[in-house]
Amino acid sequence: MFTGLISDLGKVSSLEKDKEIVVVKIQTNYPMEGISIGSSIACNGCCLTLISKKDGLLHFGVSNETLDRTNLKSWKKGTLINLEQSLKVGEELGGHFVAGHIDTVVKISSKKKDGDSLRFTFSIDEDISRYLAEKGSVTLDGVSLTVNEVDKNSFGVNIISHTAKHTNFGNLTIGDYVNLEVDLLCRYIDRLITNR
Repeated sequence: MFTGLISDLGKVSSLEKDKEIVVVKIQTNYPMEGISIGSSIACNGCCLTLISKKDGLLHFGVSNETLDRTNLKSWKKGTLINLEQSLKVGEELGGHFVAGHIDTVVKISSKKKDGDSLRFTFSIDEDISRYLAEKGSVTLDGVSLTVNEVDKNSFGVNIISHTAKHTNFGNLTIGDYVNLEVDLLCRYIDRLITNR
């Protein structure tokens, strides 16, 4: 479980096929001694399991399911990755509950300055837009954000300068794809209503 508050901006060092799995190595500023093998770390919102670590690099095994459902298939050496370690009991819950289970990828359709902020608009399918609500929460590339507006085929968010500086949003541009996780509450409420 995560909060969507990014604690480090990592960088892909390599992606390699190792037998039946892809291993991605991410450079981080996290102290290595504080992270245990088997830990869950959100990487651009994807909950990945740490399989090894060495020389400031975190090594994750990535399944075909994750490759199919996320923007991880487009990562390459140098790609900036939003990192968040899993939530510990007693820590501040400043964002919202984030599972690290990506629902879909969405494409940036516009990006423009709005004072000291950036406004992003994303293209989206109607079957996902039903889970979004104006002023509700959404997770994009692991970042907990507030939805500005939403219609059947698009929605928008505002990125303040602090977020742009400390996440990959400062480098994203029109045409890029980001990982989207809908609010857990919306998913379960929809499931209950649908199955009544």
